[in-house]
Amino acid sequence: MTRWLLTPRGLLTGFLVVHLGYLAFMSVFVFQGQAFSDTNIYRDWAAAGFPQDLQPSPWVYPIAGLLPIWISGLAGPGPFLLLWVLLTSVLNGVAIGILSGWGKKPSGVRAAWWWLAFIAIMGTLGFARVDGVTAPIVLMGLSLGVASPFASAAILAFATWMKVWPAAALVPLFAVVRDRWKVIAGAVVVTAAVAAVAAMLGVAPHLLDFLTTQGSRGMQLEATFTTPWLWMSVLGIGGARMYMNTEINSMQVDGPGSTVASALMQPLFVLIALAVALVIFWALHQGKKRGHEDRAELLLAGALTMVSAFIVFNKVGSPQFMVWLGPVVALGLAQDRAAWRVPARLLLGIAAATFVVYPLFYDALSHNSPIMAFVLSVRNVLLVALFVWAALRLVRLGRKGAPAVDQELRDAKS
Repeated sequence: MTRWLLTPRGLLTGFLVVHLGYLAFMSVFVFQGQAFSDTNIYRDWAAAGFPQDLQPSPWVYPIAGLLPIWISGLAGPGPFLLLWVLLTSVLNGVAIGILSGWGKKPSGVRAAWWWLAFIAIMGTLGFARVDGVTAPIVLMGLSLGVASPFASAAILAFATWMKVWPAAALVPLFAVVRDRWKVIAGAVVVTAAVAAVAAMLGVAPHLLDFLTTQGSRGMQLEATFTTPWLWMSVLGIGGARMYMNTEINSMQVDGPGSTVASALMQPLFVLIALAVALVIFWALHQGKKRGHEDRAELLLAGALTMVSAFIVFNKVGSPQFMVWLGPVVALGLAQDRAAWRVPARLLLGIAAATFVVYPLFYDALSHNSPIMAFVLSVRNVLLVALFVWAALRLVRLGRKGAPAVDQELRDAKS
């Protein structure tokens, strides 16, 4: 059975089981004339024809995030969710094909099975949010990486114009490639095309509105740095409380010092991102001095460090953010399964804890359940552990180069 699962036919069967399963689940809502989760909002935007006051502001996405919403709304409100899941499934299928060498690369097939397991555990968070659309696109872009920096940058830039987080993969790509001008050129070409489309739609003045929409937000309930205030609320300390920010439909936590912490998170976030970028440049420079730089591995280690930093040091902590981590870890497993086993296991634990918190018991969490606060705290600790692992690997690559493949992988090759 294990041998069959690692064949192209076995992988295809796994892909169909996961995606047809979620398609069947979502079809229940479609037959009732409904959408699901955030796709309810997306469907309303599409049905309204994206009027001036809805695109791209006051929403929080860059303008290219309209594209999958527009595609899913082409047949009207009724089948919107169905088309959304189908679009996500097609993108996942292409990503899995690339990851596995279309079923011909054994290490890639194993990594593709991990990706399927991750998708299955994350569940509706990957099938009802823009994040689920961008994740396979990021995987496609990163898979080209060092070999094709122009195409990789173009794909990642396009994904960034859908949801900001893929910029976390663009920075390490720029840092590690030899011809950095190709990364700049790819990003500029895509950005120019997006700006031209915005001008045609008459919304060019709002093109960068998404950069300022997060500034007034407080500390979101699930964010890593909110954990102390989460427990203050649960234990009734200092008047801390959970409340719904109805303007942006987000559960937040307020308490002693939370306003100051919220204000400081933005500059801290920027400082950490700059620090990670500097470490990537340093690691490459050190590797070049020793004559053993591994640019492909530096790209993945740098991308995981940056993406996990985007989550850990963010005052917004939406559960779908965990989807961001999947593409980098999947590609790491395909490249060096032994070295990337730790983050792979950590991320499956993060996904499982996230699923328990949302959608299963989010209502209990928002009503100060100590059990769910504990589960969320464990998830946040695992996120910090993942960031630390990635950062240490990045530093280790700078000091010693890519570590030797362990005995298990050598035996598999012999």
